[in-house]
Amino acid sequence: MPKPFAPLLFIILALSACSEVEDTRPGQPVKQRQQAFKEIIKSFEPMGTMLRTDRYQADKFTALAEELKARRDGPWSHFGPDTNYPPTKAKPAVWTQTAEFEKNRQAFFAATDDLVIAARSKEAGRIEAAYKTTYETCQTCHKTFKEK
Repeated sequence: MPKPFAPLLFIILALSACSEVEDTRPGQPVKQRQQAFKEIIKSFEPMGTMLRTDRYQADKFTALAEELKARRDGPWSHFGPDTNYPPTKAKPAVWTQTAEFEKNRQAFFAATDDLVIAARSKEAGRIEAAYKTTYETCQTCHKTFKEK
């Protein structure tokens, strides 16, 4: 007679076999850039939550905008020529459309600059527009350069 925990053990073992591929290259550039993007999200998403839930806090929003600007440089140096390998979520277009990728990066930088200025102004309409523009720069880049 099978033990009652056998199905649970099987599920746990099966799920552990499905874990994400680890970046084992020197310096772990894919892991480094993924972590840098996660840090960006830690600053960016709380701002969106504040705006969507009408819980805007001017000082906290400004601090998050400045934190985002400070973190925005993190991922880009890790997109080297030999970094298109698993576990990347970047599409090959990052390396074949380098001018377009750079244009998107610069648009994100300009949008984050504007977001900080808007946050410091504490003008709701200006802040919402700047946040939306920043969000759109992220989405534009993801559509072209990131796997789903």
